[in-house]
Amino acid sequence: MRVVIVEDEPLARERLRRLMEEFPGYEVIAEVADGEAALDLIEDEEPDLVLLDVRMGGIDGITVARQLAQLDMPPAVIFTTAYAEHALSAFDAQADAYLLKPIRKEKLRDALLKARKLSRAQKPAQPARDPSAKPTREFILATTREGLVRVPVEDILYFLADHKYTTVCHLHGEVLIEESLKTLEEDLGAQFLRVHRKALVATRFIASLERHRSEADEEDSAHTLKMRHSSAALPVSRRRLAEVRRFLTGDQP
Repeated sequence: MRVVIVEDEPLARERLRRLMEEFPGYEVIAEVADGEAALDLIEDEEPDLVLLDVRMGGIDGITVARQLAQLDMPPAVIFTTAYAEHALSAFDAQADAYLLKPIRKEKLRDALLKARKLSRAQKPAQPARDPSAKPTREFILATTREGLVRVPVEDILYFLADHKYTTVCHLHGEVLIEESLKTLEEDLGAQFLRVHRKALVATRFIASLERHRSEADEEDSAHTLKMRHSSAALPVSRRRLAEVRRFLTGDQP
């Protein structure tokens, strides 16, 4: 199983990595120190298991786990923390197991057995998107200071998620809603394309795909989407880049 360690303390990360090396069949593919970096890396690398610290600067582990649960194929999650009072919140966030620090080998073994899931290679393939599928709703409802607003789906440029809220950018402005991108993607059909864990875009408003080379490493690069009627540059994850390119070129998978 491919494993990512998310822990803001360097010594704790090192200890977890050493412990994981003692279990055959597990490979630590990356270590990150904060929740935001973890979410981006996990979407791109698709690990089978995440060892996730609860208390970190910025996005905490509970929030990370809840966002991971919205992925098409979420990894198993084992929470690690020094605070026993976080246990209830951890399981409420759909954690597969929970470990108190200092972590002992035998407790880690038990948690790994509990969290073991089918590998991604064993999971059934996701059904292909039907280009002719129509959205199951014509409007998005948003509560604003002026009251309830109905935004026609055909006017929406993109959805951009940020923790609890999702921004709906449309031809006449923006509103905030509390629906997840996963729910919106399921409801709105093939007229919308998921390009990042944070971004769901209306395909008819895509203008171009742009590449940005890293100054530190010319081999490394990031991609963004430009949308018509908007100045925003929306992130495109490495995992979803091929699907975006297929759409732009008209090639079928």
